[in-house]
Amino acid sequence: MKLTQWECLSTMETLNRLRQVRLKGFGAPPVYAEAILSLERAVSTDVLVPAQRYVRKADLETVFALASLFREHGVDIFSLEGVLLFWLKRGGVEEGPVPLAPPVVEESHEADGRVMWLINDGMHRVTAARRLGRPVNILLARGVPEKWPYYALPLPGGWREVEERNTLPEGYQKKAYRQPQNYKALFRDFNAVFPGIQKQRPFLPPPI
Repeated sequence: MKLTQWECLSTMETLNRLRQVRLKGFGAPPVYAEAILSLERAVSTDVLVPAQRYVRKADLETVFALASLFREHGVDIFSLEGVLLFWLKRGGVEEGPVPLAPPVVEESHEADGRVMWLINDGMHRVTAARRLGRPVNILLARGVPEKWPYYALPLPGGWREVEERNTLPEGYQKKAYRQPQNYKALFRDFNAVFPGIQKQRPFLPPPI
């Protein structure tokens, strides 16, 4: 696996694109149109709350491999100021641009009155940062309309409930959905503004 080129979008362009993210349902409104969007630097992973019950081992290894690869070029993927676009060459075939963004987090107001910074996108990146004892830059959305909450609930036990898995057995419940019968309507379509950002890419480079 060889890194052939890369570029980083500015913070402003990244936030402008994020503002265009739409829901999958409810007429596909721009969910962040009226939200306050910001880049928050060096955030402790302890204040970031997971909704997903698992991380895939292969995807986690990919994040560690990319961190090592970019470190050789003076780029810290846990301190990105905007979306990183890069191209990789494997076996004579180049893939790209592949987007890597700071994790997307929403300030979520829960029914019990708690206010949480809930991870929307970037679960594996946040987990990798936790394993390394690193803070991480995030893209934070505040003031998201309460009628369009993130589609999954925060894990009651937080990070203690997150397990690392090689595969997911049939019927495995990845998340607890707020609207189980219509949960996909609340999906945030990050792929539409950052093509490929939610695609699984188990590059599986040599272990590092």
